[in-house]
Amino acid sequence: MEIFLFGIFLSSLFAVCHSVYFIDETPGFGRRFDGIGGLSGGSATSKLLIAYPQKQRDEILDILFKPNFAASLQILKVEIGGDSQASDATEASHMHNSSEESYDRGYEWWLMKEAKKRNPNIKLYGLPWAFPGWLGNGTQNPYQNIDQLAEYVRKWVQGAKEFNGLTIDYIGIWNEKLYNIPYMKRLRQVLDENLLTETMIVAADLNGDQNLASHIIADPELNNVIFGIGLHYPATNTTVEQLRTGKPIWASEDYSTFNNNTGGACWARILNQNYVNGFITGTIAWNLIDSYYTGLPWDRDSLMTAREPWSGYYQVESPIWVTAHTTQFVYLGWVYLRHGSGVGFLENGGSYVTMTTDESINNDFALIIETMTQEHSACIRPPLPYYPVAKQNVTFILKGKFRDTFGSLNVWYTKLGFNGEQSTFFKQLKPVKVTNDEFSLSLGLNEIWTITNAGDGNHGITPTPPPSKPFPLPYRENFEEYVDDSEAYYFAQQCGVYEIVTVEKPYNKVMRQTVLQEPIVWCESAALTNKTLNVIGATNWTDIYIETDARVNHDNGTSGVFLAGRVNNAGCTSYAAWGIFFFIQPAHQTFSVSSDLQMTNVLVTSRKSTSISNEWNKISLLISKTYSIGMVNGEQLFNITILSTVPAQGFVALGTQDFGSADFDNVNITNIQDGVDRLKQLQDQRLYFHGSN
Repeated sequence: MEIFLFGIFLSSLFAVCHSVYFIDETPGFGRRFDGIGGLSGGSATSKLLIAYPQKQRDEILDILFKPNFAASLQILKVEIGGDSQASDATEASHMHNSSEESYDRGYEWWLMKEAKKRNPNIKLYGLPWAFPGWLGNGTQNPYQNIDQLAEYVRKWVQGAKEFNGLTIDYIGIWNEKLYNIPYMKRLRQVLDENLLTETMIVAADLNGDQNLASHIIADPELNNVIFGIGLHYPATNTTVEQLRTGKPIWASEDYSTFNNNTGGACWARILNQNYVNGFITGTIAWNLIDSYYTGLPWDRDSLMTAREPWSGYYQVESPIWVTAHTTQFVYLGWVYLRHGSGVGFLENGGSYVTMTTDESINNDFALIIETMTQEHSACIRPPLPYYPVAKQNVTFILKGKFRDTFGSLNVWYTKLGFNGEQSTFFKQLKPVKVTNDEFSLSLGLNEIWTITNAGDGNHGITPTPPPSKPFPLPYRENFEEYVDDSEAYYFAQQCGVYEIVTVEKPYNKVMRQTVLQEPIVWCESAALTNKTLNVIGATNWTDIYIETDARVNHDNGTSGVFLAGRVNNAGCTSYAAWGIFFFIQPAHQTFSVSSDLQMTNVLVTSRKSTSISNEWNKISLLISKTYSIGMVNGEQLFNITILSTVPAQGFVALGTQDFGSADFDNVNITNIQDGVDRLKQLQDQRLYFHGSN
């Protein structure tokens, strides 16, 4: 008898638990759903996307933005370029100085237009990371003149509308930096004075609140200025004071996790639990798409991956289909149900949210369930405390306006596989039967379920992308196909801004470094160098030949230019880049070679060469396993043995010795053998003029 009873005890202990939940609007509604989005910027994270062949580029854009297709994103947040590094590269400002403006620079305008083309209802959100130096008046403080700063941001918002046909719905203050209350008030005033009342202020895009909620509560004028509170990586939590403001609360930057299944699980968990835990109604992923070079910081911390425009290859990652579980069925302006009546934690781990319209006669709804385990759903930040999740059976009971309505409901399902398990992404299952206003599900681990009568749902299908290929060599670029103010597709400016400009023939189109003074930086380490750096290629390049024509401009010119290979550092640590750097200073007809960007580890001390011109120079740099040769205008200036301190591989780069103007043209990158032949050709020709394009 005792053995029999013990068997019953064990059976009950290991039985799959069964719990009951309600879906009911009669207790009232929760907060308004404000959308799920992606962030392009912080920085230059979409850089390579515009370079894709149109066929694959359109496929990628459809995957991100097309409604009822894949991710169906509802918010697109972009960086307002500030001429300084902000994680992976530099995005250009619309005003390099106070007397000029351009609303064609970069690719964020293009991206916003492509998003709007696919989804006219998508919301647009702009936020500065850095600022051009003139706004600081010699300091690193953009709030030195709040009138000037408000005008700068207002012009970006107005330029979006007047030159690109875009309405900016939300504007931020300064990414993850201190906010300034007088500035926020002045910005609202300037926007209103210029009939930009539809652009709402979200503040303050911070890691933590830093007393903003207290200021909003205490200051009625500030309360009227701020539309919503934007938090970064809130760990699904908010504070009592933030909730007391009554403002929408967003995770205005979240996720930031490698986009494998763990990244997908992280994203699934926070999309639900941001509201269940913190009443957070909008969540934006950093970043939208990994369209930056392999080897730059934050590899694949994105919703999908597309970083080979030369091949057309891209990868649709798990976070895309996780997003679809909400965005394909829930519309902006819908509302959450109350906790305990459609929102909450599952008794055996996981969470559920239900959203619907606030109309009593409209019974459309979507229930999203996630059962992510702690082991497999940790985001890159912050740390995730342990919690248990178990397989479980659940029953949902429909009440209120949902009663006596449904015989069945549509089911969409994702299973994120780990440890050899098979994954299933956004698959439509057989409808679940509703009997006496109840339906039941058997939930496993690391699953997402959408139960709904709303929307059709669609696992959009695109053709198989072309196969992956390495960066193609030889690479030659004369910039003739670009419009002025645009950026060369394959160059990723780390420090400084390089734009296409038209000059006198025979050069016609050249790539010009345009930043003339130190910007107000976001990466504090960016202030550790005044050199500019523009990288290209692959981090595994070793033996390589690089050639360019370069000219230091007489007006606002830099003191020197350089070519480099095996460059091993980029992003916020660009200042610490090592490699082989070949500098020339045309005004003094001097050159030098160093193994670091800062010119502190000298390989060839400064020497004079009459072959260096004060106009255009053809600079050549050959790097082999054991030696490196440098040439200017066909004259060999050095042949050195490569020391062990030089990195074994890295990007190719060009740049300027300090902030100042310089032009580059006729870039040629090729393999070592072709490089040796090219050096011999140049020596034979003894070119002192760079020739025609």
